[in-house]
Formats: sequence, structure tokens, C-alpha cells
Amino acid sequence: MGSQQNALHQLVSFILGASAAAVLLLFLTSASSGARFTGISSWANGTAEFGAPAQEANPAREPAAPAHAEAKGAAAAPEHEEEGELERLLRAVADEDRTVIMTSVNEAWAAEGSLLDLFLESFRTGERIAHFAEHLLVVALDGGALERCRAVHPHCYLLPGAAARNLSDEKVFMSKDYIDLVWSKVRLQQRILELGYNFLFTDVDILWFRNPFERMSVAAHMVTSSDFFFGDPYNPMNLPNTGFLYAKSSRRTVGAFEAWHAARESYPGKHEQQVLNEIKVELVSTRGLRIQFLDTDHNAGFCNNTRDFNTLYTMHANCCVGLGAKLHDLGNLLQEWRAYRQLEDEDRRRGPVRWKVPGICIH
Repeated sequence: MGSQQNALHQLVSFILGASAAAVLLLFLTSASSGARFTGISSWANGTAEFGAPAQEANPAREPAAPAHAEAKGAAAAPEHEEEGELERLLRAVADEDRTVIMTSVNEAWAAEGSLLDLFLESFRTGERIAHFAEHLLVVALDGGALERCRAVHPHCYLLPGAAARNLSDEKVFMSKDYIDLVWSKVRLQQRILELGYNFLFTDVDILWFRNPFERMSVAAHMVTSSDFFFGDPYNPMNLPNTGFLYAKSSRRTVGAFEAWHAARESYPGKHEQQVLNEIKVELVSTRGLRIQFLDTDHNAGFCNNTRDFNTLYTMHANCCVGLGAKLHDLGNLLQEWRAYRQLEDEDRRRGPVRWKVPGICIH
């Protein structure tokens, strides 16, 4: 009898031990899949919880938008050849987690010595960010921009329908051509999400100094820079600037982009950033979209900036009208950044390191 009880106890112990091991294995597997996000960002500084609700600091990955999924009510897909070229380029530039950095240029912005050259130079002079250029897709808005892009960068894409538009000159802010241009950008971004890729869109008049992914939360579905930031990164009262915009591919974000584009009809004459500002509360409250707004101490703009190279990650020439003014101020800023990079660490630690050259727009 005693031997039978002992055998029974051993059997029960084995079953309980096996069950516990299975539960532990399931937990570790789930945690591992939830923790991965985007390899391109190298988020190794513990910023996964930056500004995120505690219960969502390590969220499970949402299902990506199915490849080739068509948006309801959207216009017909691009021609087969254009679609194939887009997919080929996305495969070429995306990292292992299907994340792509992208910008857009017309002929004026892509010309030699213009914004595209400054933008690419910022990757080379930034702190450990030169490799990001390998994952950069430059969207050309006209044939001249495409030709110039191909001369300086390996991954260039001609926006579908660009040949039918006059987008080669510097566009006057809020002109019809300008508004059509920015809305075509939203349509392309939505298509990239539908194809199952995450993207970080950055205007070409933004200089990169450090890795901006370090400031982003893995809990966010969408991350945007701010024209004005009021302290809480998840408060929709912050004013977004969609010139610097990250979106993670999922059915939720594709639906949000559909709603964003559809809302254009309700706000005629407004550009995409203005419309997002109008509908952001609805996207958060009814669609459950988690939008993180980046603070202006780290992701700054001419509208509102930190004036300290020690904390600066990106600088956007917003609140600045005219190509000449942008080139003047961004060029001077990049020159002073090079000088900052030559400083000894001790000199940097003494306090704010400010740029000195007065600007046309930046102050």
C-alpha cells in the first residue's frame, strides 16, 4: 500500500510539474512576441514605457494589415507596374520588422544644394544614425525629382499620377497644388500600411541628429511630432505636426487612415494636418487609436524648440515660409551641429549648448 501511495504521489508531482512548465513556456513565448517591435529603431534604452499607460507598456502585437487589402471606398489601386515597383522598393529598404523610413521631394527640394542634400547630410553627421539612410525611401513628386534622387540615393519612387500634376516648383503653402500634394502623401502612406509595412514619414526639411525612435513608445499605434506640446504625450490636445509621423501596420491604423482621408470632404480647403487635428479626439475615443505626441524638447521645430544640442533629436523647419529661408537656417544649424560634435564630453556636460548664428526663421 505504501509503495502504491508513493507511486501515486510521484505521478501527481510529475503531472503538476509538467503543467507548470507548459504554463511557463507559454508565458515566455507570449512575452517574447509582445516585446519585439521594430529592429530599425534599436529601442534599447528602456523607452518602451515612455509616456505609455502602465497596463499597455508591453502590448501584444496587433495583426498587421493584410497584404494587398483594399480600403473601403478608396480609389482604385495604382497600375500594376507602379504597384509592383512600390512593393519591390519596400522589400529593399524595410528592416527585418518591415519598417520603412520615407520622405518626399519635388524638383526644387531635390536640386543640388537644396533640402534633400541637407537632409541626407544630417544622417552622415548625426550620432550613430548613418545606417538609417539604408532604410530610406525617397518619394519623388515629379520626373526632375526622380532623376536627381537617383543621382544621390539608391531607393527612389515616383509618386503615381505625378506626371499629370505640376509639382516641380516650390509650392506656395495652402495653394491647391500644395493641398493635393499632402493628401496624395496620406494616400500613399495608407497603401504602405495595407501592404503590411510600418513607416516613419519625415519631411525633407527635418534634420536628424540622433535616433528619434528612442523617444517613441511601443504602446502607440501612431506617433507624431508636435507644433506645440503641453506635457502629456497621450493628450490629444497637443497640436500634431504630421511632417514627422510614425504608424504601425494593423487593421486599426489602416481604418484610421481611411477615416482621415474620408474626413477631407468634411473640411474642404484644409490640409491633412489640419484635418487630423479636427478628428484626433474621435480617432482616440471611438477607434481606440493610441497617438503619442513627441515633445518639442527632443523633436523640435522652428515653431517651438529647445535651443540645446544636448537634448535635440530632430529639428523641423516649420513656421518658416520659403525655400531660401529654410535652406539658410537649416544649413547654419547643420554647420553648428558639426562644431558641437567636435566638443569634448566635459564641455557638453556643463550645460545647454546653444546655436549662435541668428536665423531668418529660427530664433
